[in-house]
Amino acid sequence: MTPAVSIIIPTFRRPARALAAAQSAIAQTCSVAFEIVLVDNDPAGSAMWPLRALTDPRVTVVHEPGAGVANARNAGLRVARGDTIAFLDDDEIAQPSWLGALLRVQKLSGADVVFGPVRTKLSEPPRDHRDYFEAFFAREPRHAEGLIRTYYGCGCSLLRRAALPSPEPFSATRNEIGGEDDLLFHTMKANGASFAWAPEAWVWETPEASRVTLAYTLRRAFAYGQGPATKAWTGPRRNLPAVVFWMAVGAAQTIVYGAAALGSYVARTRRRAFAYRKFVEGVGKLMWFPIVKPRFYGAAKLPKAKPAAA
Repeated sequence: MTPAVSIIIPTFRRPARALAAAQSAIAQTCSVAFEIVLVDNDPAGSAMWPLRALTDPRVTVVHEPGAGVANARNAGLRVARGDTIAFLDDDEIAQPSWLGALLRVQKLSGADVVFGPVRTKLSEPPRDHRDYFEAFFAREPRHAEGLIRTYYGCGCSLLRRAALPSPEPFSATRNEIGGEDDLLFHTMKANGASFAWAPEAWVWETPEASRVTLAYTLRRAFAYGQGPATKAWTGPRRNLPAVVFWMAVGAAQTIVYGAAALGSYVARTRRRAFAYRKFVEGVGKLMWFPIVKPRFYGAAKLPKAKPAAA
């Protein structure tokens, strides 16, 4: 029987986490037929053997050797058979009612894309800034259930395949820098797509310890800050006034939160990391140019080839 929903889980060198995410997907209690597509995006195929331990017939494991977050998502779509696609990141754990809650809101709202909340579960408490880290990795805006005007990232989402602009809609230009989902949803919104919020369709985000640091999260905050101007510049229709607007916002944010960050650093306030983040996001809005974009995925995470000996 052809599944109605395909749950796509891309993974890159985190087989244990992908296995946990897949097991949470298998445990979904909704009555709709679904499949799970696991995409190993490591060129070496490091997750292929561990993921074969999943013997559930609804699970398909595929290898996409072209490292890159967009490549991995597109590979999952090529294999997926469902008319409805759900995305779950490899560090997310879905509650048993997750898929059913997404489907219910999609049916009621008629939305092309439905998003759910993300709650942070830290594997070990950090020495400092716990409330900051829990907020950073979470996604819990105060939307009521139903249609919303904005969109979020691909993790913990459900979309109609027919609403996608192309069979492989994630841009390979975002393979290393991320934001492939933002660019897709930006394009879909420009084409008239609708979005909805499902407050009961939540997942746990379980960031690995190496990411629960100020260094990592502030790099991500800089990239998040770059997002609005980047979308205005690279979207389906280049919007120069919007670029100028976001740079102006960034300049104001840099000045205001730069002073706040300095003051909170000197005073060693408990919530100083929140000010650091706002300051860095402001700098990102100013310095959105491709040449300074941080690279988090794909080839950027692979070991550099050593030059051959003379």
